Amino acid sequence: MKINKPVFFGAMAICFAAILWGLDGIVLTPRLFRLDITLVVFIFHALPFLIMNIFLFGEYKALKRFTAADVFFFVMLSLLGGAIGTMAIVKALFLVEFKTLTVVVLLQKLQPVFAITLAALLLKEKLKPNFVLWAVVAVVAGYFLTFGLHLPDFKTGSNTMLAAGYALLAAFSFGSSTVLSKKILEKYAFVTATFYRYGFTTIIMLLIAAVAGTLPAISGVNQREWMIFLIIAFTTGSGAILLYYLGLMRVRAMLATICELCFPVSAVIFDYVFNGKMLSPLQWASASIMIFAILKLSIQKAG
Repeated sequence: MKINKPVFFGAMAICFAAILWGLDGIVLTPRLFRLDITLVVFIFHALPFLIMNIFLFGEYKALKRFTAADVFFFVMLSLLGGAIGTMAIVKALFLVEFKTLTVVVLLQKLQPVFAITLAALLLKEKLKPNFVLWAVVAVVAGYFLTFGLHLPDFKTGSNTMLAAGYALLAAFSFGSSTVLSKKILEKYAFVTATFYRYGFTTIIMLLIAAVAGTLPAISGVNQREWMIFLIIAFTTGSGAILLYYLGLMRVRAMLATICELCFPVSAVIFDYVFNGKMLSPLQWASASIMIFAILKLSIQKAG
């Protein structure tokens, strides 16, 4: 089979971005546990946006090209993928105190359902039989990677069901943001898309944090936590989004959401490396099958 190089490299860029998000969920964000969620998500976006203004100030010229539809798509992307999605998944992780990956994986298992449906409806992307086959293989492998031969355990604590609800909201939000991002990238460069996604999300989160009354708590953020925020800003935050958009420009939204399954794969592996949670042979086999399925999807000629 002849490899479509733009699609392949685009898919690999998205996979790497998803791996960075897995690192963030296991290693970085848990260290901000004591802070309020609205404040955390506000700083997640405000700090990178301030840094972007130093190097990308020229992006404000793009405002002249904005139509009402552009503003609508950017606001919805920022509201769903930036504000609501991020707050929901961080809240879900905080509720289970990062002791189980169940909620994180629930997010990634359901996100493709929303993203693929919306891509078919809004972007008119066609579902080809071969794509469906390998997409199903990837999702099923992801299930066994997380739960093995057992059913999901929703009795791990009093907050688990509530966390699952937040994960469902995050799944819809992130699935929608994949499609909205693809729509925006049809007109704007990936750097411009990243700049305004963070800009609009910063404004939205500023309003939410102000209403919640959590902004004054920013004075209580310690030096160690600011260092974590800076690391996230350059790597798993805006850095990963830039890489993700670079890849999304080259692939369909349907393929992109399957590549994002690298998030739970990496999360499980990082959980083993940093927290000592051993993977079973079935989990290793499932991870291998998932990666193979993603590679099959990424080298298809009609990506």
